[in-house]
Amino acid sequence: MNALVSDSWMRRALLGLLVLVVLAPAFGWASGVVGYAEPLENAAEATGAADAAAPIAPGLLPDYAVPGLDAPLGTLVSAAVGTGVTLAVALGAGRLLER
Repeated sequence: MNALVSDSWMRRALLGLLVLVVLAPAFGWASGVVGYAEPLENAAEATGAADAAAPIAPGLLPDYAVPGLDAPLGTLVSAAVGTGVTLAVALGAGRLLER
């Protein structure tokens, strides 16, 4: 991990990710205020496909929420988990490609 944060651009990138994770609840709140909805969900509702949809497997963090936590804290936790998992997969793939 030391090698990971030794480059200044990597430190700045990780800091940027941390800032976005911390701001995720504000983005969630703002999307509710302006009435934002996912375009794919809008299209599914417009065509009637949403009524026929049945999830094959439930999501790890459905609707960016954590059961038992209020919306802002759940959004923060899901942002941290999602960012961590994505970063781990990307770093793992990068290490495999280096070989």
